[in-house]
Amino acid sequence: MQANGAVGAGAPDPAAAAASGSPSCLTAHNGEASAGDIAHSNGLNSSNGLPGASSAEQPGLRKKKRLSQAEEDVIRLIGQHLTGLGLDQTVDLLMQESGCRLEHPSATKFRNHVMEGEWDKAENDLNELKSLVHSPHAIMACRPAPGVSGSENSSAPCPTADVIRRMKFLLLQQKYLEYLEDGKVLEALQVLRCELTPLKYNTERIHVLSGYLMCSHAEDLRAKAEWEGKGTASRSKLLDKLQTYLPPSVMLPPRRLQTLLRQAVELQRDRCLYHNTKLDNNLDSVSLLIDHVCSRKQFPCFTQQVLTEHCNEVWFCKFSNDGTKLATGSKDTTVIIWQVDPDTYQLKLLKTLEGHAYGVSYLAWSPDDNYLVACGPDDCSELWLWNVQTGELRTKMSQSHEDSLTSVAWNPDGKRFVTGGQRGQFYQCDLDGNLLDSWEGVRVQCLWCLSDGKTVLASDTHQRIRGYNFEDLTDRNIVQEDHPIMSFTISRNGRLALLNVATQGVHLWDLQDRVLVRKYQGVTQGFYTIHSCFGGHNEDFIASGSEDHKVYVWHKRSELPIAELTGHTRTVNCVSWNPQIPSLMASASDDGTVRIWGPAPYVDNQEFEEECSSMDS
Repeated sequence: MQANGAVGAGAPDPAAAAASGSPSCLTAHNGEASAGDIAHSNGLNSSNGLPGASSAEQPGLRKKKRLSQAEEDVIRLIGQHLTGLGLDQTVDLLMQESGCRLEHPSATKFRNHVMEGEWDKAENDLNELKSLVHSPHAIMACRPAPGVSGSENSSAPCPTADVIRRMKFLLLQQKYLEYLEDGKVLEALQVLRCELTPLKYNTERIHVLSGYLMCSHAEDLRAKAEWEGKGTASRSKLLDKLQTYLPPSVMLPPRRLQTLLRQAVELQRDRCLYHNTKLDNNLDSVSLLIDHVCSRKQFPCFTQQVLTEHCNEVWFCKFSNDGTKLATGSKDTTVIIWQVDPDTYQLKLLKTLEGHAYGVSYLAWSPDDNYLVACGPDDCSELWLWNVQTGELRTKMSQSHEDSLTSVAWNPDGKRFVTGGQRGQFYQCDLDGNLLDSWEGVRVQCLWCLSDGKTVLASDTHQRIRGYNFEDLTDRNIVQEDHPIMSFTISRNGRLALLNVATQGVHLWDLQDRVLVRKYQGVTQGFYTIHSCFGGHNEDFIASGSEDHKVYVWHKRSELPIAELTGHTRTVNCVSWNPQIPSLMASASDDGTVRIWGPAPYVDNQEFEEECSSMDS
């Protein structure tokens, strides 16, 4: 069996084709089979077993189809994948029948020498590959070898000599490390002094490599160099790095077919409006034979539980950071702590915290979930700090009876919090309620502490969100709306802000670029304070209450709701998505109930359809 096929009269010279670096099929491209076409291993030229018969004598034999560039690429991808599975004979037959070449012969030789650790031969192979770097298929950019300084990390095209120098550096680095692991210190030193250093490339890395001479044993070397050691694993990684310097027409990028399939799966998941589970990059976890589709029934659209222990309007609800508890605050002046069952996701009453004279309109868990701060409505000048574990009131804070403390946010260190209200109070306090800092004249509607531990975001009565730095006492405008901002929340990564804007609905802002990203449709938002939230896996979803008694759910990238949840009979004031259980959500309403939403049960799907009125985008 001939690997690339025999060449007959009029066919291109394979040696010339090899020198060009082209991945094209090596058969004649006029669609005719030549007299000297590929000979099969059984010695027969025809499929009917008649020796010596030409294609012209066989009316049933199809002419060879001219392959397009895309078809050639697919054949090469399949060949690479089959090679990885060890099906070498199948690959030989595929390449022979198609007339294609898996990779350039010089690249094959280079690959073999690298994997066998024949470094001198691999270095000589670089001279043959030098001419192929200029291939029109190459997308060459300066890539840093390990340890390259930032100034060398450029996206500008690299001269051929520089590319070869970088590749040679990687080869010699592997050679040096393998000598060290084998205890051949003198040989390693020779490589360092006489081969690596004369390259005059990445001297910082060479200094690091020289330090490995002091390693006392092989395990110490592998640990300090973060290297797998001599063998197939480290050489395969080296080859993957070297391949990035060669055009794909010469040598395919490693595991290219798997990469393309994984990208396709990820794209389908990204486009799936109801995908709400952790992404598994293992292709074995999905079927490649069908498109990825998540059912609405897997989404938290179904009422799993209705909590009725409050005896008046429920103004706020919030899951703890670890997802094990839910806190609800009501006009009935109580806070109830609910325990989430880790197996059934059912909630049961854990503690009732009483004594809030004005009702509870806002709650904030400390970063470690040990404490819970409760605030009241506009006419409330007090703030309560509860120890969740013991149920004891640690601090009851009030600076002045004229204050209005309606919002609170924890500093990421868990030792401080900020609080304020619309009467111009803006305080930073410790856990004992001692005043640490204050900002005068800021009429606060809602607060949030950023992860830097310095910046506090505050929405105010001027329809804006400003950033306040308590360390250097500076402030700056971040978001400006045309209508009052009733509440806002920030995504986990601190990049996005979700605003409930009076008479406008729910708006998504990019805090870094300071631009309005999206306006979500459907929700009824007047001048009631309604709290929305990010949620689901990777915070891909947004949920908000509404004055029309519904809970609205959107995919973050879609303005139209993907679900409208019915069941409440009055305004829905707050929605909280469990941060650890993507399929669990809670909503609090003026009807005095808290609804727990989850996936549909496996029975009574008709009831599900009535409960979850979902809309296609």
